[in-house]
Amino acid sequence: MSSPRLILASASPRRRELIARLGVTPDAIAPADIDETPHKAELPRNYAKRMAREKAQAAASDEGFVLAGDTVVAAGRRILPKAEDEATARKCLELLSGRRHRVLSAIALCAPDGAMRERLSETVVLFKRLSAEEIDAYLASGEWDGKAGGYAIQGIAEGLISRIQGSHSGVVGLPLYETRALLKAAGFDIA
Repeated sequence: MSSPRLILASASPRRRELIARLGVTPDAIAPADIDETPHKAELPRNYAKRMAREKAQAAASDEGFVLAGDTVVAAGRRILPKAEDEATARKCLELLSGRRHRVLSAIALCAPDGAMRERLSETVVLFKRLSAEEIDAYLASGEWDGKAGGYAIQGIAEGLISRIQGSHSGVVGLPLYETRALLKAAGFDIA
């Protein structure tokens, strides 16, 4: 039995690398260009799920299944931004220093008929208390650029994290356990 056609609604090289770990190569890449502004008083979990759904819907196709995801770093009820500049990354790291936060990684799989399946991974991450020198060194690395919460766990930031409870791949950007379950349920041939 051959797998159905899969379209990945993401330009992220990390998501392509992660899905490859499942033995899956998307048939097409179709990044969704949507407004990612959180709604007023929107909670992080709801925001992550909405973003994944809207990205999947924006790239929906009768040519195959569309897989989309969104990763949100949350400190309490606060949604941390994607760090587009060093000042934002610094604020995020200072906020996360020495405290626990959640990383919510939502995925949505839109079938050719428009039916939607969704999953959410929630991971608790604890940064050590960061010194000013550690923050400066991390910022100098440039790894923070474009990353939710101003850090990339798959790089040198991992050495600043004292504990993680949940999905490492979810923090990187695609929770593999949840992704595998969604794809298998949709009929994809995954070992």
